[in-house]
Amino acid sequence: MQSTRVSPSHIDRAIQFRQLHRGPEVLILPNAWDVASARIFEDAGFPAIATTSGGIAFSLGYPDGQRIPREEMLARIARIARALQVPLTADVESGYGSTPEDAARTASELMQAGVVGMNLEDAGHRPDQPLIDLQLAVEKIRAVREAAMQIGSQIVVNARTDVYLLPGGNADADYSEALRRLIAFRDAGADCVFAPGLKDSETIERLVKAVACPLNILAGVGSPSIPELHKLGVARVSVGSGPIRATLGLLQRVAQELKTTGTYGAMEGAVAYADVNQLLAG
Repeated sequence: MQSTRVSPSHIDRAIQFRQLHRGPEVLILPNAWDVASARIFEDAGFPAIATTSGGIAFSLGYPDGQRIPREEMLARIARIARALQVPLTADVESGYGSTPEDAARTASELMQAGVVGMNLEDAGHRPDQPLIDLQLAVEKIRAVREAAMQIGSQIVVNARTDVYLLPGGNADADYSEALRRLIAFRDAGADCVFAPGLKDSETIERLVKAVACPLNILAGVGSPSIPELHKLGVARVSVGSGPIRATLGLLQRVAQELKTTGTYGAMEGAVAYADVNQLLAG
């Protein structure tokens, strides 16, 4: 693993990003998949931006689920980071490898690219292993922390459990297992913990109190609103692949209209050509 040290400004941005998790307002993180989407979100005034592993994978022709080569994922993330003034946190799935050393390598490259945060999940990405062993997940978080120390840097770790994304769950058993994992992640050094798939308000509020650290909720259609999540004590809200999938839905409507009626109504409301050029001119 490379040992190049990062700049003091990167450390300042990481500290700034960490503090956003404990502010008076919910940290709302829109998830970008390329420079254009990231700049749209930044221009809207968000204080930080996240990437979406699914969105980046889709845009480069891969399914989600750690199927994209790590080099392609990290290259896209680095390109987004260079284009932004606000802090960027990256969804890097399970760290692009099965070992703590793989997660540490990925974290080191992210920091050297100017990225100040990372999602690290416990998904096994195998039908026979939907979740990795808890001890391995903990060791990955610790390895990321050690990688930051080795290059004199900081990175904000958002440790994710996929318990609520597994099919055929049991509410009580899922809560107990999610809580067990999230507390272990917190104790291993995670700054924030993440439970995607959870939409029930009562369970969210219960989990917020039990984990006793910033909790990230994945929001979308059917989720409580952000003001409601704020009242429940949620510290961080992200939207994952929702924005790119909404964009692809628009493209489907454009395609269908062109094919059937030969008209262009679905493209009404498009950002002006000159505005996109100006947005990306630096």
